[in-house]
Amino acid sequence: MTTNNKIELMAPAGNFESLQAALDNGCDSVYFGVEQLNMRARASVNFTMDDLAEIAKRCEAKNVRSYLTLNTIIYDHDLSVVKTLINKAKEANITAVIASDQAVIAMARSVGMEIHISTQLNVTNIETIKFYSLFADTMVLSRELSLRQVKKITEQIEKEQIKGPNGNLVEIEIFGHGALCMAVSGKCYLSLHSHNSSANRGACKQNCRKKYTVIDQETGFEIELDNEYMMSPKDLCTLDFLDQVIDSGIQVLKIEGRGRAPEYVATVIKTYREAIDSYYDGTFSKEKIAVWMEALNTVYNRGFWSGYYLGQELGEWSDVSGSVATQKKVYVGKGTHFFPKAEIGQFKIEAYDIKVGDKILVTGPSTGAQEMIIEEMFVNDTSAERATKGDDCTLKLPFRIRMSDKLYKIVEA
Repeated sequence: MTTNNKIELMAPAGNFESLQAALDNGCDSVYFGVEQLNMRARASVNFTMDDLAEIAKRCEAKNVRSYLTLNTIIYDHDLSVVKTLINKAKEANITAVIASDQAVIAMARSVGMEIHISTQLNVTNIETIKFYSLFADTMVLSRELSLRQVKKITEQIEKEQIKGPNGNLVEIEIFGHGALCMAVSGKCYLSLHSHNSSANRGACKQNCRKKYTVIDQETGFEIELDNEYMMSPKDLCTLDFLDQVIDSGIQVLKIEGRGRAPEYVATVIKTYREAIDSYYDGTFSKEKIAVWMEALNTVYNRGFWSGYYLGQELGEWSDVSGSVATQKKVYVGKGTHFFPKAEIGQFKIEAYDIKVGDKILVTGPSTGAQEMIIEEMFVNDTSAERATKGDDCTLKLPFRIRMSDKLYKIVEA
């Protein structure tokens, strides 16, 4: 929980680029997976055990909490790896473990690591909260609850003074933004049946994001569907009713997206950071919401809906297979040098042209995701309006770049 009593903004980190983007844009905590024992084992690059110290170091420098996700189904042959991973996380000073398997909970508890209960355990009532309070300080509620149900749980925690192992009241976390799954709290078996690839082991094949035709097997009649993407929900977005979310008494708001690009993390975290701060300083308004929603629409999304928080009984389904973002990035080139005194970055243009006035994005493991408008440029040491394939281009930058950082142009989708 943040020390200033604001809710904690929790960011996804699928790799070092996204981790740095989250840290640069105002998150209070980050969650990440290591190796294959997390629910995004296939969707993101994933960190290794050797990365734990660097993750903790970067987070500590920004006073940001770090959470290791260890929330897949665990088999006997995984146990030794789990134990090693938890020990290394403890040694590296990672803040907490997000767990759903009782073996992981027991191992983390045995070494004194803070435990958070994953949404995979489907926590939906106060008695379950009481049970897991024996082991965990934070619990992620089921994604199927309404805000009214969430508020009832947070009020009961306060009323009954339900405390975790750290001696503080149990903290409640809910999903705030990003991809939603058709399955109850993410427990799905479609890709296991179709590809022998278990979503519950982090290897989801995204069956629900595809087009389907329904056929009556007795008659062969093809049933007409309003929407071919009948199992693919729109992305969750709570920004336009964030005041109600905060008023529900939660302590942590989780942003989904370990499989998404660093600029997605940068934009979404920056936007929610502004919205949360605006709520607390009394300037949260419809006018600001409109501006924030425009920003969220620029990065990957399947369209937005409010989830089940406002009482809907059925989901809202996307009508496309991929993103409906208003902007996209195109690869331009890579970084080759940085001149710190002059604050100038040099890039080798390898693909698309760029010109003065273009919006560009630079990404890298240490750089994160940085955007800016080109105000002037030099090509082969001469002032120029445009750089094309093969050119060496230099730009005045408000941030440092590194060798092989990637340069993109942001264009309308």
